[in-house]
Amino acid sequence: MSRTFLITGASKGIGLALAQRLKRDGHQVVGLARNASPDFPGVLLPVDLADTQATDDALKDLTGRFRFDGVVNNVGLVRPQRLGAVELPALEEVMRVNLHPALQTVQALLPGMTERRWGRIVNISSLTVLGSIERTAYAAAKAALVSFSRSWALELATTGITVNAVSPGPTETELFRANNPPGSDGERRYLAGVPMGRFGQPDEIAAAIAFLLSEEAGFITGQTLHVDGGASIGKAAF
Repeated sequence: MSRTFLITGASKGIGLALAQRLKRDGHQVVGLARNASPDFPGVLLPVDLADTQATDDALKDLTGRFRFDGVVNNVGLVRPQRLGAVELPALEEVMRVNLHPALQTVQALLPGMTERRWGRIVNISSLTVLGSIERTAYAAAKAALVSFSRSWALELATTGITVNAVSPGPTETELFRANNPPGSDGERRYLAGVPMGRFGQPDEIAAAIAFLLSEEAGFITGQTLHVDGGASIGKAAF
């Protein structure tokens, strides 16, 4: 059955890979992102998701035009700072961008999904929730998305709507590579924490998300799926 899914942060990286996968699977995809993308395989509405009113306006427009079956809250913002240098405005900005659009999208789509008694919500978390230097704000925000997922799953357990989180490890997106080029200290540091000894590919993360959006995942809710090459379980024995 063809479904219609909303993806935030959809113009690149994991969001774009997911949109392309869902399109290949026969679904309709609608995206929200700050910048347009010529490669987006559906309707992409440019919006600054840090702007609460603009986000509300965009969601009102889209829910008037589409019958959504689910949402993937993928948009994220990182402001790396060491503990002694964490600034409250930066902390507030990271929390706002990672959390507010997630709540707004779910609240906008919830009435329709509840009425049809079918829906999928997937929040994109991060391996950093298990501890990472210079990620006080980002890890806290991503941990909150895991908490959102568990609380929402309980509230919606009898409605036909499932809520889960996907927690990617280091993933070879364009942004990641720009910050950690081949042969760099950053690349070596990240690889040292992945037992499989390689980075994830955006489409591998997208595959896990797509499964949680599927009909077959209807008995899975309130869970966090780590897609990280084993990084969340420890270091490999060499």
